Amino acid sequence: MDRVLLHCCCAPCSLSCIDPLRLEGIEPVAFWYNPNIHPWKEYEARRDCLLTYAPTIGLKTVVQEEYGLREFTRSVAGDLEHRCAYCYTHRLEVTARYAAEHGYQAFTTTLLASIYQQHDLIAAAAERLAGQYGVSFLYRDFRPNFRAGNQRARELGFYMQKYCGCVFSEEERYAKQIQRDRERFTALLPPPDQPR
Repeated sequence: MDRVLLHCCCAPCSLSCIDPLRLEGIEPVAFWYNPNIHPWKEYEARRDCLLTYAPTIGLKTVVQEEYGLREFTRSVAGDLEHRCAYCYTHRLEVTARYAAEHGYQAFTTTLLASIYQQHDLIAAAAERLAGQYGVSFLYRDFRPNFRAGNQRARELGFYMQKYCGCVFSEEERYAKQIQRDRERFTALLPPPDQPR
């Protein structure tokens, strides 16, 4: 299988996937499509880290540029607790369609490397979309490589993100701090019956 499109969410996660695929004799082509990543500087940092790294290992990269803040938030606003299902499906659908339209035999994703993602949901969405677009989904459980990949990314000086990507995951990252601040500043307010 020599034509595999590898959806890449970031350079650090790609490290958990590229070498194992190459050891199988598979030369992936990286595909950047991540309209879920916000704010813009975060999106830019992740994209540019991948684009800087890819040439150093001879990895061809395709960029489908779309900073999709408005469309993403419109699409998930009604059900924030289940936003990941939309996020995975949307990105993988664009990947599967691109793979089918450009003669790739299969597609896969670096999302399968993260120990923080909903692995089964990602795989199920990819399988469904593979059938829909008539292209194979190359399933691999890249999670065993996750820690080593992240360590290597740090050694290489990669930009290391601190949250999944969307502004809602960033909010979750800071949830405890937000609650502490709320309690701290509420405690500083005078009682409601006293003038301010």
